[in-house]
Amino acid sequence: MAELATIARPYADALFKASSSDLAGASVWLDELAAIAGNQQLLQYADNPKVTSEQVFTLITAVAKSALPDAAKNFLRTVIDNGRLSALPDVAAQFRSLKNVQGGTSDAVVYSAFPIDAAALADVATALEKRFGRKLNVTVQLEPALIGGIRVVVGDEVLDTSVKARLEQMKVALTA
Repeated sequence: MAELATIARPYADALFKASSSDLAGASVWLDELAAIAGNQQLLQYADNPKVTSEQVFTLITAVAKSALPDAAKNFLRTVIDNGRLSALPDVAAQFRSLKNVQGGTSDAVVYSAFPIDAAALADVATALEKRFGRKLNVTVQLEPALIGGIRVVVGDEVLDTSVKARLEQMKVALTA
């Protein structure tokens, strides 16, 4: 079977071109559909040969928190009819990547041992934008194993200032 990224690329490209007038709106509903499609129980249900594509479509649209626009419904029907529901999270990631390239931004995930308030996050985002040299869309994920500090992932770049990383560096230095 082909890699999901390979399967997702044409869908992301086509959606990006078709929704060029409202990339932000398309991104919102695509992220919601990707989150729904990431549910393993839904994927098992969709893979059941006794379940029709119309039943899967109805279930997903019922679960969606917001009313889906016609473009979203048409896209979802296409994905379901072609048996590519499992690729939807990858389609969303590639779509987001295309959108970021056009806007000159990147996604940044800040892993922190503790919650970060809005003011501190704004300061961190400003410092990170200077460090990485581009505008960043910053999200925070809690990871208590870091003990303290933060670990930042921007694409394939990682900036790790966590206590856990420093302890690992000390361990390597002491055992060498």
